[in-house]
Amino acid sequence: MSSEHKLQLKRVYEPWYKSDGKRILVDRLWPRGVSKGNAKVDIWLKQIAPSQDLRAWFSHDPERFDAFRSAYQTELSGHEEKRTAVETVLGELCEGDVTLLYGAKDSVHNHAVVLYNYLQTMR
Repeated sequence: MSSEHKLQLKRVYEPWYKSDGKRILVDRLWPRGVSKGNAKVDIWLKQIAPSQDLRAWFSHDPERFDAFRSAYQTELSGHEEKRTAVETVLGELCEGDVTLLYGAKDSVHNHAVVLYNYLQTMR
């Protein structure tokens, strides 16, 4: 894969910029208070998000983040649906810049951060 294309991460509530490239929403649920028109989402990859059980267990608790990271990485590599979604993102990165969009308030302890780091190791 070409390393010249940027992989970026931002909250879906932040403004759109042309430099975002392909905007991929990686949340299972549509973010509250954002219209589909204003979000400027190119692809909504619901299936790449953590399983409902894992998401509920984590509940955005920073103390559970390390265990969550490990479990989510296992899901990303172990579930065919998620592996296919990862391949979709990697394919988009071959074509140009990609921005992963998420809705969580905590910009450090969320699944998109785990996904971003996971994808970086796959490049």
